[in-house]
Amino acid sequence: MVLFLTNNEITKPLILWLKQRDVVVVFNKKIDLKTLKKLNPDLIISYNYRYIISKDIIKIYKIINLHISYLPFNRGAHPNIWANLENTPKGVSIHYINEEIDRGDIIAQKKVVINKNETLKSSYRKLHFHIQLLFKSIFNKIEKIKPKKQKIKGTFHLAKELKNIKLKNGWNTTIEELINENRKN
Repeated sequence: MVLFLTNNEITKPLILWLKQRDVVVVFNKKIDLKTLKKLNPDLIISYNYRYIISKDIIKIYKIINLHISYLPFNRGAHPNIWANLENTPKGVSIHYINEEIDRGDIIAQKKVVINKNETLKSSYRKLHFHIQLLFKSIFNKIEKIKPKKQKIKGTFHLAKELKNIKLKNGWNTTIEELINENRKN
């Protein structure tokens, strides 16, 4: 049984895909050890899950996280915005969760080209399309893939940092507008 931790509608296509292959339990509340022991999953996937998973759970269970950044860059919140503002590699990563946010060993990655005419919304959807495609391509062999350590520090951002970013047209702001509006003089 696959336990799928999520809080976002954008994950639905992947949930439907998993339901065709396996027994899937979708969980959108904060997971605890008691619930995990009762469910006894074979695989735990965290994808767009808003809660930090507790250390006692991480010590017992292997948990796979799907993250829309090219780790170790843009760990944490709003990776799509930061990848463009800081001109770091854009892409998606599948990694194991450890006690540090988005610092676990990498199972698979893919770079994604984002052009400056795309909006934050369209590039966000594009990244989610690619993370789901990457996950589907490795799903049957995920246990056999030898993960790689993240060797460099990379970058990290908290959700509260978004308040300092100007988004001219909200999520319809183009990447070019984002960069121009937030360029440091």
